[in-house]
Amino acid sequence: MIRLLLSRLAQIAVTAAILSLCAFLLIALMPGDPIDLAIAGDPRLTSEDAARLRALHGLDQPLMARYLAWAGTVLQGNFGHSRLFAQPVARLLGPALWSSLQLLGLALVLAIVIGVGLGALAALKPRLAPAVQGLALFAQAVPSFWLGLLLIILFAVQLGWLPAGGGGEGGARFLILPVATLAFAHLASYARHAASALATAMAEPHIRTARAQGAGESRILWRHALPNAGVPLLTLAALDAGSLVSGALITETIFARPGMGKLIYDAVMGNDFNLALLALLVVAIVTMLATLAADLAQRWLDPRLT
Repeated sequence: MIRLLLSRLAQIAVTAAILSLCAFLLIALMPGDPIDLAIAGDPRLTSEDAARLRALHGLDQPLMARYLAWAGTVLQGNFGHSRLFAQPVARLLGPALWSSLQLLGLALVLAIVIGVGLGALAALKPRLAPAVQGLALFAQAVPSFWLGLLLIILFAVQLGWLPAGGGGEGGARFLILPVATLAFAHLASYARHAASALATAMAEPHIRTARAQGAGESRILWRHALPNAGVPLLTLAALDAGSLVSGALITETIFARPGMGKLIYDAVMGNDFNLALLALLVVAIVTMLATLAADLAQRWLDPRLT
């Protein structure tokens, strides 16, 4: 296990370096740079001023030299400043990542619990499987922005039970509607995968042996079938973790939550290259770490995996 962990951490470091290089080159090749934006905002700047500013910020250097200089400062813990927000990038990334992880963690747990519960119900009661599949298809088909707006209209506007949006001062009430929106959109995949995996696991020979020994169906499902079915579900959860950190833009926008998805969108649209690059790199690292955690959990559930 230690060897696997060290090997995967080395792979994550190499992959992060390659991703940072590709993202840096793509962003650097985009038309316009901060100096062009400064000139557009202040017509008093001359071409000599632009050349001096480019030399001051190293923008007149070759791309690889600029990348190596940027990577060196990042490795030293200096993430630079955000041009768009006029703040250090580290001060922006921390709260945004924490906000997204709160939303992600609660939505992921809720989606897994409800989805696996529905899948188990379909496996135990085959006559209910069509209803579970229909609910899963409905959850997958409902657009998250439409569901979020409906929840706001019902619980915030009509009933007045919950706030319509915002981050709040750590209040759980601000998380209920966005968590419900994200969880409902993602429980469909867990319900379908759990139903399929549990149905396959329930047909295994050791399950028939447990039945012959008098074990109840519920005990067989949770103690014997679910650990085997949990391996693909962990992989699905790891992929969802990365996609939710960066892909909850619509939900974060509807509910006015300052998470990573909205931060990346604002940085790209505002041509804040340094913030966009570092935010994308953070999301990639979180995704890879989530995948590593899923791999370790899979090997803990099934030691036969190598």
